[in-house]
Amino acid sequence: MPEAKDRVTAAKLQHVYDRIAPDWYGLRHHSRFTAELKELAGRWQSGRLLNLGCGQGADFQAFKDSFELHGVDFSPEMIKQAHRYTQKYGFEAKLTVADAGSLPYPADYFDWAIAVAIYHHIEGDRARLAALEELRRVLKPDGQAFVTVWNRWQPRFWFSRHGVMVPWRQRGEKLYRYYHLFSYNELGKLISEAGFSVIRSHPESGYSFPIKAFSRNICLLAKK
Repeated sequence: MPEAKDRVTAAKLQHVYDRIAPDWYGLRHHSRFTAELKELAGRWQSGRLLNLGCGQGADFQAFKDSFELHGVDFSPEMIKQAHRYTQKYGFEAKLTVADAGSLPYPADYFDWAIAVAIYHHIEGDRARLAALEELRRVLKPDGQAFVTVWNRWQPRFWFSRHGVMVPWRQRGEKLYRYYHLFSYNELGKLISEAGFSVIRSHPESGYSFPIKAFSRNICLLAKK
């Protein structure tokens, strides 16, 4: 797997996700984090919820009956697929094309937020911190955010650097996506630096090995 030697602009990554959006819709009708999101829906119960990096919309499912739903993605084609998804499953969400670093909402607007597999696509320490600070800005006081990223220490990346290019295979072509690989400690520090307090940090529910450091994903719940 090639290392991320070259600067990867948001525009290039957006172009990749625009191209894979239709296939992504076909493959990902259910969230990888269904158990975690259902638990949060029960914990939060109702309110205005932001799905940051909403993709095709599968992560809305747990919240569709009791929440006011808003979704943001930097890929216009992913937003088109999210419209398609909400229509198929019969719920409403206000969907917007926007970047995680510049959200088109006033301060203290959302009760809750989910950001599934988003921040590991942002290149650069300052950009990742700025995006998390922007998330904090749009959350109400005491609002909570659920964040997932890929774990640096999952076995397939043991011999990789923190930044890698991961291929998506599409009709004989490889389209590469940038990933910054986090450790549990790094993500916790970054969340805290952005002004959040960490409620809990843990592997995804499907991970059964007793040592959490090697999980594929890091799941973190934070509070403003």
